[in-house]
Amino acid sequence: MKIFIDSANLQDIENALKRGFVRGITTNPSILSKEPKGVFKDHIKKIVDLIRQYQPDTHLSVEVFSRNTEEIVRQARDFVESFAHPHLSVKIQVGGDELEAIRRVSQEGISVNCTCCMTTNQAIMAAAAGARYVSLFWGRIRDMGSIEEKLKDPALSGEKRTILVSHARMKQEYLTRGVTEERQFDPAYVMRNTREILDRRYPGVEIIAGSMRSASDVKNAGLSGAHIVTVPPKFFPDMISHFKTDEVVQDFLNDFEKWMS
Repeated sequence: MKIFIDSANLQDIENALKRGFVRGITTNPSILSKEPKGVFKDHIKKIVDLIRQYQPDTHLSVEVFSRNTEEIVRQARDFVESFAHPHLSVKIQVGGDELEAIRRVSQEGISVNCTCCMTTNQAIMAAAAGARYVSLFWGRIRDMGSIEEKLKDPALSGEKRTILVSHARMKQEYLTRGVTEERQFDPAYVMRNTREILDRRYPGVEIIAGSMRSASDVKNAGLSGAHIVTVPPKFFPDMISHFKTDEVVQDFLNDFEKWMS
């Protein structure tokens, strides 16, 4: 399992690259919107500069910001030319029209990371269209399985309740029509199914698990078959620290200090 950092924050990215444990960086429009306003291309170029400084072979995924096929293709070409990073993938959202864009972009030799996948079928269709990576959204898949429990919360009101009610209706419609089944809302099950089919039919395609909600999610996604897990930097301290480690290290240092004195 490889670890990518899911961030557009330059300081977080630099800290991760300096420590040497990440093999890639993923960004998206929502992540970028959390950074100080500026010129989009300039910000991505600063990320590329950090990669060149610390780990030149680091993967970088940059997402398009359109659902129009022609515009997606145009942006993909522009990203490749503007950022000039040999390990760049263009993130394209999964969808019917977007499959054409994935096919066209991949046929031009551009690596595609198909993002926002929630089902095995979506991931396999993206792989068949030419995607090099398929991103399954672990946390959001799990969210769909717990909608009914969340709606029982008496404190839930307003827009959040309205959205959840709408999602619950769509979920029930999908189940009734046979579009999906209840266990498809278990991200581990979806991950294992997707990995099994990819290994058989599209062995060159890698699964990126996104939408991590905890350090435990990172481990569980890897155990379920994800080739890569992209992690928000806020979870790195939880992944590396352990109170028992701190205790043992301090014991070592104390014992050595006593021996030296």
